[in-house]
Amino acid sequence: MVRDDEKRTEVLEKGDIYFAYRPKAGTGAVEGLEDVQRLYMILSPRYKDLYRLITIGRKELPDTETHERNWGLVKRVGRNPDDVEDELDDEVYSTKTMGLRRLPAARPAGEGVYEIVKHDDHTHLAYKLELPKRPGMVHDEFDIEEEGSYIITVKNPENPAQAGGGLDEEQKAEFPQRLKKRFEGRSFVNAVPTELLDYEGAELVLAGAREESDIELKPEAETEASAEIFRDLKLEREKHPVKPLFEGEWE
Repeated sequence: MVRDDEKRTEVLEKGDIYFAYRPKAGTGAVEGLEDVQRLYMILSPRYKDLYRLITIGRKELPDTETHERNWGLVKRVGRNPDDVEDELDDEVYSTKTMGLRRLPAARPAGEGVYEIVKHDDHTHLAYKLELPKRPGMVHDEFDIEEEGSYIITVKNPENPAQAGGGLDEEQKAEFPQRLKKRFEGRSFVNAVPTELLDYEGAELVLAGAREESDIELKPEAETEASAEIFRDLKLEREKHPVKPLFEGEWE
């Protein structure tokens, strides 16, 4: 039997984390979740030229106090920040009934540092915000806390989806055989290796968890001038309203 003091935490990955939301088409001033189409979480690992854009289900992170669960979908993976930045720009599309419609550009809503760690028999995604200095009403509605910790698992794409839900076959992640072996018939596995998150269409489950005492994140003192989201993701300030990022207020 392994004693608690013998449990080890292995850091699998660390990097920068960003949050952003996209208003619904035709929305003027955003006043709450009803005006939001989608919430994004972006992971930018250190020592790895990679950017992951993850869509968060129900437009909110799971509550850590109640151990709530929520899903995530790896929507875009790129070696170049432009690959992800393009997904956050405004978009014009055509509809049969309303003609041309415009989706507004995403608003950056948070920046911080994260780690994915293996702890005993599970993997955790933990983060701490650097911006904004004090989370506001935007973060309250998205359940983006100053710091959060979630047990993270990856869904087996070969398992059939429940009736009326899930991705189409062409949308599912296509893992190489060496990663498929990780599932061995199981519906979900821990995010080990984190390469499981590097495939578009990968489906995740995040479960709110209490912060692990041996995860020591070291956020830096960021300012409006030094914000990494503009340097790392190459976001253009004039296209992406910044009030949510610096003041925690809707825009």
